[in-house]
Amino acid sequence: MVNFASMLRDHWVNVLVPLGFVIGVYLDRMNDQKLTAFRNKSALYSRELKPGEEVTWK
Repeated sequence: MVNFASMLRDHWVNVLVPLGFVIGVYLDRMNDQKLTAFRNKSALYSRELKPGEEVTWK
């Protein structure tokens, strides 16, 4: 049976790169969720939306 520590030492890139990607995608989506609270409330987009008009930022 292969030692887990030696396998991790040999393949640490194969573990950390996908893990970093997944964590980055998660943090990006959490930041987008936080920013949706301020959608259409900035001075640049401070107008009333017409009925049926979609938001300017998704």
